[in-house]
Amino acid sequence: MGEDRFDWFCETVCRAVMPVRLSTRHASDFRASMTELDLGAVRLSGVACSPVHSRRTATHVQRADPERLQLALVSRGEVWISQHGNDAVVAGGLVLTDTSRPSEGACAAGRIETVVLQIPRQALALNPDRVDRLLARSLAAEAGSGAILADFLKTLHTRGPQCRPEELRAMGSVALDLATAFLARQLGDPGEAPAEARAQETLLRIYRFIESNLGDPGLTPEVIADRHHMSVRGLYRLFGDQPRTVAAHIRQSRLEHAHSDLARGELSGQPVQTIAARWGFPSATGFSRAFREAYGISPVEHRALSLAAPRHAEERNPAGHAHHGAPYGPTFSAGDSATA
Repeated sequence: MGEDRFDWFCETVCRAVMPVRLSTRHASDFRASMTELDLGAVRLSGVACSPVHSRRTATHVQRADPERLQLALVSRGEVWISQHGNDAVVAGGLVLTDTSRPSEGACAAGRIETVVLQIPRQALALNPDRVDRLLARSLAAEAGSGAILADFLKTLHTRGPQCRPEELRAMGSVALDLATAFLARQLGDPGEAPAEARAQETLLRIYRFIESNLGDPGLTPEVIADRHHMSVRGLYRLFGDQPRTVAAHIRQSRLEHAHSDLARGELSGQPVQTIAARWGFPSATGFSRAFREAYGISPVEHRALSLAAPRHAEERNPAGHAHHGAPYGPTFSAGDSATA
């Protein structure tokens, strides 16, 4: 029934996106669908629903705040949104909102469809005070960077579910770069951004580049510097106040991914070296040595222990799996050598 669908929609939004009060005059025939893609640095949500009114109060923000900026493309219908003293009616364009602030929105007539890029606030390398000026304003998507971003989001929403996880992570980096460029253009010349903000943007871009290219054994500080049009010395200086050097970050990221894959039951048939090579370790000996230095055991030992743990748990409680189902719904809630 429609009322059941509306109740499901309210529960899913509050649990998976953020607490918000929803109401509708169409409860009896309410229809809605929600999808979500994990893109690593960002998430992409698709929401289609009957006319609905939403209100997020200060109490909702205090209860739970994912601390995200939501850049929504209204691909069908018309949406009114109000936040931070601004309000706009958006149809076919983009609109930015902040989960950390109260807001109100509505679509009064007809079905709406939106594609929403969920951006962690700390991932956007722009001055937060300047970004706040764009909240709840209609941002054109008919030409220039807005049109490029809108087309990319629509294609990613449609084609993304057929992509492999590593492809989605790469697409997430592209989406974040496009969104950053688009918002910077709305604020004026990106070159006017403070030097610290520009440096942070460059650093985040490099982190995303590294994450997207971990499988390349030729990924080195020299390659990274060249691809980002800077000197190796400039790259080292950029990482000067980071927890790890650029080479150490590459190495640690590769090890973390390999460590995770070795513990996955569905990958148990793949040789250890296949997994190592996937994450940029061409040498079996070098990978084993680096893994033992990082985790205190060999890759083979880690895999055996990880795969044995679920079997032991099931033996202790054979019926345990019947009592622990995953909740339904989407999850809305990143002179050195880097090679082994």
